Amino acid sequence: MRLFGISTLTAVILVAFPTAASSQQSAARNSEQAIEAAIAAQNFPEATRLARTGLEQSPRDPKLWTLEAIALSRLGEAKEALIAYNHALDIAPDYLPALEGAAELEYNRGGSRAGVLLDHIVHLSPENSTAHAMLGVLAYKRHACAQAVKHFDVSREAISSQPAALAEYGSCLVDLGQPERALPVFENLLRLEPSNAHIRYNLAVVQLAGHRAPDAIRTLQPLVEDARPDPDVLDLASSAYEETGDTPTAVKLLRQAIVLDPKKVRYYVDFATISFAHQSFEVGVDMMNVGLKETPEAAPLYVARGILYIQLGEYDKGERDFASANRLDPRQTSASVAEGLAELQQSNRDQALSTVRSQIEHHPQDAFLPYLEGQILFERGADPGTAEFNQAVRAANRSLELRPDFVLASDLLANLYLKSGEIEKSIAQSRRALRENPSDQEALYHLIQALRKTKDSKAREELPVLVKRLAALRAESRNREAAANRYKLYEPPVDGENAR
Repeated sequence: MRLFGISTLTAVILVAFPTAASSQQSAARNSEQAIEAAIAAQNFPEATRLARTGLEQSPRDPKLWTLEAIALSRLGEAKEALIAYNHALDIAPDYLPALEGAAELEYNRGGSRAGVLLDHIVHLSPENSTAHAMLGVLAYKRHACAQAVKHFDVSREAISSQPAALAEYGSCLVDLGQPERALPVFENLLRLEPSNAHIRYNLAVVQLAGHRAPDAIRTLQPLVEDARPDPDVLDLASSAYEETGDTPTAVKLLRQAIVLDPKKVRYYVDFATISFAHQSFEVGVDMMNVGLKETPEAAPLYVARGILYIQLGEYDKGERDFASANRLDPRQTSASVAEGLAELQQSNRDQALSTVRSQIEHHPQDAFLPYLEGQILFERGADPGTAEFNQAVRAANRSLELRPDFVLASDLLANLYLKSGEIEKSIAQSRRALRENPSDQEALYHLIQALRKTKDSKAREELPVLVKRLAALRAESRNREAAANRYKLYEPPVDGENAR
């Protein structure tokens, strides 16, 4: 990828070092002009020869080292060119042409020094859009989207004709939850590559995320009408039609997607969402049954079917589905798992438990550590009545003593009490968690399970409202994540370039 071109570098050289007055300097200037003329004529071997001759007379001249580097790089001698650029920078660390040339070579070879050089360039020249574009790409590769967007914002013009960089810019805006800002980026992308189905799909994702469903439908139409449509396209179009109120078309397209890819869990969950919204609970259950035949270990489908069963008043079936979901994935309804569970997620539970207990000894006032101990014991399958189970309960309670508003500890206790049949205690902990976080799906999930078992008939009357609330929260979470989950990474042509 060539971002700093020959004309740019030589122009900067001419401006940065005006003609000198003395005869010696004048002769040196004539030599430089001869090198620049050879470069402009693309006679790079002659330019290299002239530069080396000049350096024999003036070995501390950063301009000559830079001109030699330019000629060498155009001859494909990148390693030697970088050495020459570095000589120039040793002499004049702020010499912009040498910085730009070295940055380009480091960038193209994936060198770790590229970022340092580019940062130096934008420090000296804050409006240098090319350097910002390169920094944006580097930040994107590190998954640092906030930083990437900052640089891409400055370099909008520089990347306006570069599909790969635009795709990275738009992708980061999607990840940051800014579909309105991403929209013109993807519109520009589609103008550059109107036949690219991948880009067309991503534009529709952004349009739908920005609640521009009619625009998304128009964008997707050529892909939907394809002889062999991508099922993801059909699923996305279904969501767009549902948002416009055309439920029959939404259902038709979603069924078509399911037929084409019957093992894609998301399609069934989307179908359950439509069924719930339109109170077509039996139809939704039927489709979840189809999905569970294809993917019997899919916890989200058990949760979806359980919610539909409860709406039909079939509480026992709903309870069994919730239990199945909990068995398959205890954290399925939780928004996230604390970062300290990394070892646990790697199934190294014994080591994780040993590590946590060691840390508790050194940090007895840290509320997170006893919670983590209890969670690990629970994950190890401790049964009610055993010493491990009782220790898990004590650990979770200790966590709440240290931090009464710790929602994760309340969620854990609610689950433990549910497992041990202490229903009223489970209900109390779930309500405690919901007071702290009304959007806690795990607390709602446990509360629904516990209320099904309580003898308090008045409390059981809450069930329909709570189920609807859980469904609404799940739908809201899916909507927030939809764009990022549906977005497909753009793969530029092998010989494509981000910028020139």
